[in-house]
Amino acid sequence: MKKTIDLIGVQMDLGAGTRGVAMGPMAIRYAGIQKGLEAEGHEVYDKGDILQKLDGATSESLRNYEAVLDVNEKLYHSVKETLEAGKFPVVLGGDHSIAAGSIAATSKHYGNIGIIWIDAHGDWNDDKSSPSGNMHGMPFSAACGHGPDCMVNFGQGPVYVDPKHCVQIGGRDIDSIERIRMKEAGVTVFPINEVDKLGMSEVIRRAIEIAGGETEGIHLSFDVDAITPEAAPGTGTIVHSGLTVREAFLLVETLSESGKLLTVDMVEVNPILDERNKTGILASELVQSCFGKVVY
Repeated sequence: MKKTIDLIGVQMDLGAGTRGVAMGPMAIRYAGIQKGLEAEGHEVYDKGDILQKLDGATSESLRNYEAVLDVNEKLYHSVKETLEAGKFPVVLGGDHSIAAGSIAATSKHYGNIGIIWIDAHGDWNDDKSSPSGNMHGMPFSAACGHGPDCMVNFGQGPVYVDPKHCVQIGGRDIDSIERIRMKEAGVTVFPINEVDKLGMSEVIRRAIEIAGGETEGIHLSFDVDAITPEAAPGTGTIVHSGLTVREAFLLVETLSESGKLLTVDMVEVNPILDERNKTGILASELVQSCFGKVVY
């Protein structure tokens, strides 16, 4: 089914411990994302980039929180505007803290959604459990109402996502406290060893059933550090032995076929750390496969 797509860039890297991912949206654009989507028959509009504040309040438990919250509120309104116009939002990051704003808008618009979170990390910390205070490790928790609430509550009456409809895939560096918090909340986790045992085909089948079976659809939030660093070197929090490129494509191709996707985030592409835009190109192609392109 052909869609009308809004590309929304977010130049944010103050939620991460390593700078540079603010340039991620441009790297993905240079890789040809708009032309690729249009080649599949979709109508594509580029809304430009949301810019981060370069200064503002911070704390040890919520680093650069003023900038992060400002960007998330702006992204919330941009995604909400796109959804209200009947278009499909594709959010290009930027660090993963921005997912709080995009999910908040999607959940507010549809009321009952699921989340599939592709990441080497859990991103289920809050201001009390985080060992670093980096807010890119908190958005999944925030979107599900497990804090920090300030990431998703902009006075609009947030609609939190039920963790029983949430799936994390590809985790291999999840903090011990995060594991406990995710388990207690009811999030389904398919860490990398389960992907190895079950195979991606079975993992994504189960994930779609959990996130999309009793909901209006699925918000996909894809951090490129889920992919093994040999294939995706341009990211700031590298962890060895991740998803293969083919597993990543099978995942998004299957999601495309399901017809359940509502919104897509593609985050944590860091051109400073990349090799000739290798990771930017991969991110662009993965998004295109969310909309029907099949890599042969």
